[in-house]
Amino acid sequence: MKKHFKKLFTLSAILCLTISLKAQQAQTFAIGTEHFELNGKPYVIRCGEMHFARIPKAEWRQRLKMAKAMGLNAVCAYLFWNMHENQQDKFTWTGQADAKTFCKIAQEEGLYVILRPGPYACAEWDFGGFPWWLLKDKSIQLRTQHPYYLARSKKYLMEVGKELAPLQISRGGNILMVQVENEYGSYGSDKAYMNIIKNNLIEAGFTVPLFHCDGPSQLKADHPEGLFAVVNFGSGPEANFKALREIQPTGPLMCGEYYPGWFDSWGRPHHKGDTKRIVAELKYMLDQKASFSIYMAHGGTTFGTYSGANDPPYLPQTSSYDYDAPINEAGNTTEKFYELRALFGKYLQEGEQLTPIPAENKIQALAPVKFTAFAGLNQNLPKPVLSDTTLFMEDLNQDFGSVMYTSTLPAGAKSILQFKDIHDYAIVYVDGKLIGSLDRRKAKFSISIPARAKAVQLKVLVEATGRVNYAVGMHDRKGIHGKVYLIDDNNNKTEVRNWKNYSLRMGDVTIPVKYEPYAAQKPQAGFYKGKFTANELLDTYLDLSKWNKGLVWVNGQCLSRFWSIGPTQTMLVPASWLKKGVNEVVVFDLYGSAKPELTFLDHPILDMVNEPQPERHRKAEQKWNAADYRVTVEGTFENTDKWQIVKFNPENARYFALEALSEQQGQQFSSVAEIVLLDQKGMEIPRNNWKVVYADSEELSGDDGNAANVFDLQLTSFWHTEWQKPTKMPHQIVIDLGKEYSVSGMKLLPRQDGANGRIKDYKLYFSKGPFKAL
Repeated sequence: MKKHFKKLFTLSAILCLTISLKAQQAQTFAIGTEHFELNGKPYVIRCGEMHFARIPKAEWRQRLKMAKAMGLNAVCAYLFWNMHENQQDKFTWTGQADAKTFCKIAQEEGLYVILRPGPYACAEWDFGGFPWWLLKDKSIQLRTQHPYYLARSKKYLMEVGKELAPLQISRGGNILMVQVENEYGSYGSDKAYMNIIKNNLIEAGFTVPLFHCDGPSQLKADHPEGLFAVVNFGSGPEANFKALREIQPTGPLMCGEYYPGWFDSWGRPHHKGDTKRIVAELKYMLDQKASFSIYMAHGGTTFGTYSGANDPPYLPQTSSYDYDAPINEAGNTTEKFYELRALFGKYLQEGEQLTPIPAENKIQALAPVKFTAFAGLNQNLPKPVLSDTTLFMEDLNQDFGSVMYTSTLPAGAKSILQFKDIHDYAIVYVDGKLIGSLDRRKAKFSISIPARAKAVQLKVLVEATGRVNYAVGMHDRKGIHGKVYLIDDNNNKTEVRNWKNYSLRMGDVTIPVKYEPYAAQKPQAGFYKGKFTANELLDTYLDLSKWNKGLVWVNGQCLSRFWSIGPTQTMLVPASWLKKGVNEVVVFDLYGSAKPELTFLDHPILDMVNEPQPERHRKAEQKWNAADYRVTVEGTFENTDKWQIVKFNPENARYFALEALSEQQGQQFSSVAEIVLLDQKGMEIPRNNWKVVYADSEELSGDDGNAANVFDLQLTSFWHTEWQKPTKMPHQIVIDLGKEYSVSGMKLLPRQDGANGRIKDYKLYFSKGPFKAL
């Protein structure tokens, strides 16, 4: 009997070894003239984006099993430089940063990997993945040939090569392709820079095919000869693949990022994607034998302090990265998952089969937290740095958290305290009394200071809510920017000087604080410590809806940011970060709570906005009368979701108006995704300082139809006139360009997720000064 089992064990071991060796055998992957070629045979990549940094390490395998069960054969994996080199010259490849293990687990689960190492990522991640310490160099110009930037990014990429080049498919691993930079055409046009990054990756040891990605209109700007290109889009594959063919006539077609949903920003409604349209467009791609990567297949959670922000306007992103993805934030199935699994099952290639769907992750509700201790922020301030003017967080050698600035205001009458800029959110105190808040999202940088019979202490607590991760606003140093003035009723300005700068590092590393037993008290900024019991190790959601703004830690792990304005009101607590029995939770709240309450739910709250939405861009007295204005050009748009281009004789203007006269289906509302103006040379005019000064109608409750969406750089957001209480055609939008330009053309992108509101007949108007009655 023992001999029988010994023989069986030996055979089993040999079989396992054979399978393991087969998996590790070198394969070939190439870009053919028509197809990707895996081991010499045509291959269609069905990929999904999945960021290991947004998934607890203990749950990587379950998420990868879910991706495989959905019918994917590959996953895209971003590397975030700031996770691997948070402190200069100290590289980390363990724990949540263990990219090698993630790739190896993917291979064990039958998935290839498309690696996206950067150095720039975007991904709604703090600073687009760049390490904060780059901003200590005041001269730095990111994503350029700036010597310091190039030297540091090369050093990082060499480390990436040491860690991951051995996992390429040509060396027995599963890395199929490696991306060069990311969507660079949305930022710059230096193709020599792109080649430098490409050559760095080659020097780092990457021999598999390299590629770059961008939106259809940006590809021309950053497509260096000899580098394979893929196109990113959220809808309209036919038109977008046509744009790809214009710069790359041969080779396989691939969508590098196909969006099934969208990310959320604090204070704005939760985004969802239309499942029916998504399935139809992915089917179209599969019928064309086009490859794709679904961004995101599983979004997960931006743990800690790593969520980023867009600008302009400044909009920090929520910690939940659910993305309305096919696999939800907790790693469970959705309607999209089942629809896509059914679709992909019809397009499996030789040797492929759908794998079983893993069991659902159970979510538990727990008894409320019992708070036992409190540490007030004011009582735990570190030693300050003294300076004549305020210092940035980066100047204080600080990565994340807040900075407390204190100074003295002289006696005087009621005044205005004026800041040039605040990055990002501030609370102002005078002699310990809360005066109010400042908010970069709303460009609110001044506050009224009451009359003072004597000199008083000024305290400004500034919280960083995410460094900008996209476009030119990325040089985003945190804290108070510029000089601070006290302005009286006669407009006399007194500069506030002699500051104490307190560095309040919070996140994965947090300032030490001394706790006292909790007792009822007036609310103040501070750390609330409590306990809760978990009898089972299952995921749960913290309900933060009764708190204000801040951070949460469970058993020492920084979960993420919270903000009562929503739309996210809950915080995922992974099962792997709990322990059976008593667990510890710490809540840091900028305002504090008189009655701290914290409960657990078995479901998320992702769409509860507790803040007034953006005001309409039309005041009651504003009117639009077409007869008052000279028409520059008029015409008819095609009934398509493609970019529409209008050219005309140059007009010198600061103000621009689009009037929609009719809609393609005869409906009474209009929608536009993006508007771009062209200068005399046909180049795009910068949109950084654009401002909507009038929109006759906007849908702001049933949709995020804000008129400012036409220049927010997001192709999937749009201006939409009211449809719950529709107003009749025509509809107008008027934009202040910030300064005068010579304009010779307009590009307009219709709404991408449907035909409703697609403009047919139109008129364009230009003016050097404001239009009448506006």
